[in-house]
Amino acid sequence: MNRQFLWIGGLLFLLGCRRSAPPLPTGTSATVDGSAPVQRTVASSPWFIRVPEAGGFNFHHSSGKAGQFQLPEMETGGVGLIDFDQDGWMDVVCIDGGSLDPHHPAPPNHRLYRNLGHWKFADVTEAAGLRCPDGYGMGCAIGDFDGDGWPDLYITQWGGNRLYRNNRNGTFTDVTSQAGVAVHSWSTSAAFIDYDGDGRLDLAVVNYIRWTPEREMPCFSAGGQRDYCSPLNYSAPAPMTLFHNRGDGTFADSTEKAGLTQAYGNGFGIATGDFDHDGRLDMYIANDATPNQLWMNRGQGKFVDEALLRGCALNSVGVPRAGMGVVASDLFENGWLDLYVTHLVGEGNGLFVNQSGNFMDGITPDGPMAGSLSYTGFGVAFGDFDNDGIPDLYVANGRVRLGGKVWSTLDAYAEPNTLRRGLGDGKFTEIQPQGGTEPPLIGTSRGLVVGDLDNDGRLDLIVINRDGPADMLRNNTPSDRSWIGFDIRDRNHREARNAVVRIQAGGRQQWQQFQPNQGYCSSQDPRLHFGLGTAVTVEQVWVRWPDGTSEEFGPQIPGAYRVLQQGSGRTDSTRFSW
Repeated sequence: MNRQFLWIGGLLFLLGCRRSAPPLPTGTSATVDGSAPVQRTVASSPWFIRVPEAGGFNFHHSSGKAGQFQLPEMETGGVGLIDFDQDGWMDVVCIDGGSLDPHHPAPPNHRLYRNLGHWKFADVTEAAGLRCPDGYGMGCAIGDFDGDGWPDLYITQWGGNRLYRNNRNGTFTDVTSQAGVAVHSWSTSAAFIDYDGDGRLDLAVVNYIRWTPEREMPCFSAGGQRDYCSPLNYSAPAPMTLFHNRGDGTFADSTEKAGLTQAYGNGFGIATGDFDHDGRLDMYIANDATPNQLWMNRGQGKFVDEALLRGCALNSVGVPRAGMGVVASDLFENGWLDLYVTHLVGEGNGLFVNQSGNFMDGITPDGPMAGSLSYTGFGVAFGDFDNDGIPDLYVANGRVRLGGKVWSTLDAYAEPNTLRRGLGDGKFTEIQPQGGTEPPLIGTSRGLVVGDLDNDGRLDLIVINRDGPADMLRNNTPSDRSWIGFDIRDRNHREARNAVVRIQAGGRQQWQQFQPNQGYCSSQDPRLHFGLGTAVTVEQVWVRWPDGTSEEFGPQIPGAYRVLQQGSGRTDSTRFSW
């Protein structure tokens, strides 16, 4: 694919395209947001419909705010999808805040909802043993850390994280102490990864700032109102934490040994992948108001931060932005993982385009960042919501400071979320109505997950709103387009994290990596979903496994979720160049 980059007025523009975009649904128009034209498309019907609480999903997040403006209150609220009972339906974990009020302290009220099918859910938190006795909740990561084939749950908090082992009978056991993964800090996002290739899932934990209630200070908005502080007020960035899985149910803190204490930041989001095609898993950390970090895996358990060297620490004019959520996705279908980061209002969300292991801050009038200047983005995910074969983008928005346009008389920080339809080659158009729902949903949104909650092949959404009800959004796009999904397993039927899947269907190719722990404080549907448009078959499927081997799985019939297990395909070393 040919692409050209052009410096104009200190900004980097991405030019050129490889193929024409598909037809737009209805009424395309161009408007202006800041200085960039924004293409908008009015959908013939809303893409999503909010599922009523009568279905049993009734989570209501609480930050415990009591007028003292303690910083964790503004950042809390993650969500995860986990098939904890292995019945084939995605269950939901919602992360609550709790209360930091010294006069009325309270533990977080995290909840687990079992998916009963047909948009019915049951709160099974108590029966599953998921009560959390202390801490202040932020987010979660989901993965099978003990390799028994059942997903486990890690919850990040201020004041001590929690690891819950799946007992394979509908219950969990808190094994935090014996596993040694509490992290008595302020943790935000986390990811289960196998960074040393030994087949066991290690654990990477992102930490925000070194904060305590005693360090809180009075801050004010531009209008003179009491408000939440910037993280820069505390001058206390924190290093991330890396745990190595010993294979006996315990972890060793390998943070210092891995070299991760060489750079600190106000960490919010994490995205992982093989960003330079050297066969090793790397980590990217989105930092709030401090330079981002790109931890390149050098083998032997060592990492080096090369974000500045590779062009993804700062924006194109050399300024750090307020990084919140981050995802790694191949937007140009060339096998290289690009990075999309959500930012503060006035900054605009950012796309770092991967150029063979180095990154460009790509700014285009029709890119995924267009139209984002007016919002503060947190949760973020790419997914092919309309199954046309091109990933779309959903961003959960909500401010952290007072000021600007007031969207809600009940919540001065609330904003509408945004939905952008992918057109191919990194081009997008904003879908109206706002956020794909009618009316638009207004809230201080934080965590976001994308997954197929009713197994109909169309991706649904869950958004956690600070101090409000969570939004469960059922996909309402036409069901006449083709799709296929994959459950990626290694030789021992364990999740094959960091596997890369390439498919050929309908005259085009698509790439996805297997890593559900990304976005903001959230964990996505672990199944890989591909929209296929009008394709009636998937001609070829190739998998590059974490150990570097590759297999072909031949033609596949669309319309179902299928297991791809290592060793059951045909060896093919020609489809991947690394």
